[in-house]
Amino acid sequence: MPANLPPEYFAAEKRFREAKTPAEKVAALETMLAIMPHHKGTDKLRALLRRKLAKLREEQESRRGKGARGDLYSVRKEGAGQVAMAGPPNVGKSQLLASLTKANPEIGDYPFTTQRPQAGMIPFENVKIQLVDLPPVTEHTDPWVFSVLRNADLLLLVVDISADPLGELDLTKDLLLKQRIVLVGEGGPDGHLQPGTFPKRAIVAVNKGDLDPGGEDFEAFRELCHEGLPMIEVSAKGGHNLEELKRKIFFMLEIIRVYPKPPGKEPDRDNPVVLKKGSTVEELAEEIHKDFVEKLRYARIWGSAKFDGQRVHKDYVLQDGDVVELHL
Repeated sequence: MPANLPPEYFAAEKRFREAKTPAEKVAALETMLAIMPHHKGTDKLRALLRRKLAKLREEQESRRGKGARGDLYSVRKEGAGQVAMAGPPNVGKSQLLASLTKANPEIGDYPFTTQRPQAGMIPFENVKIQLVDLPPVTEHTDPWVFSVLRNADLLLLVVDISADPLGELDLTKDLLLKQRIVLVGEGGPDGHLQPGTFPKRAIVAVNKGDLDPGGEDFEAFRELCHEGLPMIEVSAKGGHNLEELKRKIFFMLEIIRVYPKPPGKEPDRDNPVVLKKGSTVEELAEEIHKDFVEKLRYARIWGSAKFDGQRVHKDYVLQDGDVVELHL
């Protein structure tokens, strides 16, 4: 079957050949993969590009460990999902990282405090979610920053309620769009997306809510803003609404927690298997061990099933909180 690649793919391929830095090559490869149609004719090419992309990211990690230039940074995903923060200078992203995680980033009341990616883990119930702080998004932001944003599972856009939050959000959105990153809300993409774009679910964190005690500025911001993105006013310094922000992050990641259990034993509620929403029993079996898929005969479900211990087939769609007993 022919690949039937669109013209946009070859334009991205040309950018890859002409790229001067690993970050530019990564961005071009990501675009090529996003544009490429999904069918059997592109399977081998897709696998080849993914290997190239993985190799480039490994090189970035290696050079980062050796003190290489800042435009080579990447962030390895950990935990139940990766959330990357984006916003203009001095909106409090580093303080938000410190307040939501146990990370100790450099925090200052001056712009451009963050010069490299800094990550921490957000504890939410029985899972941990990776939060990544990045240098501010401006006209002069290094390409590697946008590469991290394109690769993240969710974006957290941070603005300052005491400054010009509407202008900050518009500027951030425009700069992301120039890098082919399209923001989407809870309902997913609205309408047709242009080839080569990267739809990213996003939350707007309106920071420094301690300077807006009555919430009037936030309400005015919401009325003037028509982005269709979920918005939460928080105070990274005072802790206001941080638990609500954690819950919204978990919801927007579209993940579920499933608890496998051996027959006759209780599940380990402290260590769920995290899967994407819509995953099946078969995908759970593959996540546990690749050999389980071929041996899997059926499963029993406690939670979303019609009755406890219901016997289901491998195509059964799991829900958050399900207990699953696999029978091989």
